[in-house]
This record gives sequence, C-alpha cells and structure tokens, in this order.
Amino acid sequence: MSTPGTRSTSPVGHPAPSAGPAGPAEPPEPSDSALRGERGAGTVLALGLGLLVVLAAVLVALLAQSAAMASRAAAAADLAALAAADAARGIAAGEPCAVAVDVARRNGARVVSCAEGAGSTVQVRTELAVRAPLGAATGLARAGPPP
Repeated sequence: MSTPGTRSTSPVGHPAPSAGPAGPAEPPEPSDSALRGERGAGTVLALGLGLLVVLAAVLVALLAQSAAMASRAAAAADLAALAAADAARGIAAGEPCAVAVDVARRNGARVVSCAEGAGSTVQVRTELAVRAPLGAATGLARAGPPP
C-alpha cells in the first residue's frame, strides 16, 4: 500500500491512473519531432486530389468530343444515303454513289463504302476527315424509297 506523500503504483510498477476533478487525464501531446514527419502531407494530398480532378475532367472532355464527332459522322452518312437514294430512284440527277461522295464531302466526311441494294436502296458508311484523339468517327446509314 502507499504511504502519505507517495504515489500508488499498479501491480506492474506503473503509476496508477488518477482522475482529477475534471475527469480522466488527457493523453500527452506529440512532440515536435513526431510531427516533423507529417509536415507537408496535406499539401501532397491536395495536389494528388487536384490531379485526379483534372484527369477526370480531361477524360469527360475526350468522351464528349468523341460523342459529338460520332454524331457528325452519323449525320453525314444519313444525308449522303438519302441523297444517293434519291439519285437511285431518279428523283435527283447523278450516279448514287457519286452523289453520296459529294454530299459527304460537303459535310466534312469521306465515304468509306457505298453499296446499292435491291429496290433503289443505298447503304453508305462515312468517316470524318478530322480524326478524334480516341479514334476515327464513323457513321453508317441506309436509305431507300418509302414502304
């Protein structure tokens, strides 16, 4: 047991925790040497998160550009196929595939393939003249007389 003026110790020799008037004792604050290894960690974390946000924005922009270019290629194919079908039916003058090439060129695309089918139908595949960073944008369309 303890005598007056001495601290009581636990059975293993460590001082017994004492509860003061305000409750249990607060844990000791880390020393300056313990905090030096963490100095600047917040800056590195903020830079890493900023880089992640920038990369995500670039990816979204690339995907949006690819979607817009695919839409332009599909529109060029649609217009070329409609014009070629009109030429195949005799409504417009010219050879159907030559008309498709001209219409596609005016819409910033080139005709990759053009095939005339049965019943004055025409199938046209186009590719945009300007290439996207994620690959070529292509479009495919078939047109013919109404049913």
